[in-house]
Amino acid sequence: MRKSIMSTGAALGYLVTGPFAGVLGFAWTLAAAIVVTLVSITHLGGPAFLGAARVTRILAGFERRRAGWVLGAPVPTPYVPAAGDTMGRKVGAVAAQPATWCDLAWLTLLLPIGLATGIAGLVVAVVDLAAVVAPAWAWAVPNPHAPFPMKWLMTTTPGRFTLTVIGLALMPVAVWLIRVLAAGPARLAGMLLAPGEYRRLVEQTQHLAQTRQRVVDAQAAELRRIERDLHDGAQARMVAAGMTLALASRKLRTNGDAGADVDLARRQLDDALTELRRLVRGIHPPILTDRGLHAALAALAGDSPFVVELHGDPDQRYPAAVESAAYFVVAEGLTNAAKHAEATAGVIDIVRRDHTVHVTVTDNGRGGADPAGAGIDGLRRRVEALDGTLTLASPLGGPTVLHAELPCAS
Repeated sequence: MRKSIMSTGAALGYLVTGPFAGVLGFAWTLAAAIVVTLVSITHLGGPAFLGAARVTRILAGFERRRAGWVLGAPVPTPYVPAAGDTMGRKVGAVAAQPATWCDLAWLTLLLPIGLATGIAGLVVAVVDLAAVVAPAWAWAVPNPHAPFPMKWLMTTTPGRFTLTVIGLALMPVAVWLIRVLAAGPARLAGMLLAPGEYRRLVEQTQHLAQTRQRVVDAQAAELRRIERDLHDGAQARMVAAGMTLALASRKLRTNGDAGADVDLARRQLDDALTELRRLVRGIHPPILTDRGLHAALAALAGDSPFVVELHGDPDQRYPAAVESAAYFVVAEGLTNAAKHAEATAGVIDIVRRDHTVHVTVTDNGRGGADPAGAGIDGLRRRVEALDGTLTLASPLGGPTVLHAELPCAS
């Protein structure tokens, strides 16, 4: 009940302030258009345009908040920063934004719309309220020449209380009319003043630029890691094996016993091969290409030190980049659960809904994982490179839920 009264009051307030806002908006639009047009042929044209646009945006901001009275929340701001190192470029950047002209269009339309809806809403509210409180005022304006039934309603006590009953009966209709009259202009304001396709494309471009930079940084770090592992691991073992074989060859030339050296070299080469396989799996596990994501995740679940259930379609295949990202999300989730969370059970869910692959790793560990940790941040960069999202919920005491959404159009 209280919410309904507040909603009706907000709608009535929007209608009552509409004519005043319309007069102010139209007057400013007309004055700004005249001034900017007159000074456009001078050096003051650029500053005048930018100044007028600034004031217009302030007035449009008031309109967004005023529309929020009816819509339930203020209309979001649609502007993007106007970049430019010269006055001409700044003017061009502001003029190129559709929001600049949508603001002017709304301030121009607001006068007739505000006047029409404001007067109509005020009349509906006043007439209904006057009928409700008729016994308090109707006696002061007697009109013996009024036609029936107005004469009886206005000049007799039973008639005045009848007006009260009629006013109360029609109050739901009056409330509905007030809300309808306010909703139309507010929604139109929301359509014109809200962020449009231009703002969305600019934000998407900025997001892609940031994501690309993060991916570039991640790939550079990954290359440095691979180079370091090759230098300190497989390469060092191969060099050692070569030296051991050289020593064995020298012993053979002198009729010495080289069997132990050959066995050592073989073990060193086996270790180097194992290291190389580990590096290859870290870059792109071959099982993904050979058998698909479900089989690769089944292998991860089988190698896990705790019991892991895998739910998903074994025959479903996805683009290589999606499968790779999903694999590493699961691998990181299981590794963290085993190393840090002391988990004893886990579940892997992989589901495709429409054009999105949902990958969820849940464990029953002690929780408390850091969403901003280095491992999770690396996964997040990998997922965001595909325009996906990664979330981690890990309250103290568990459970920990790692969830990735990966776009998959094909």
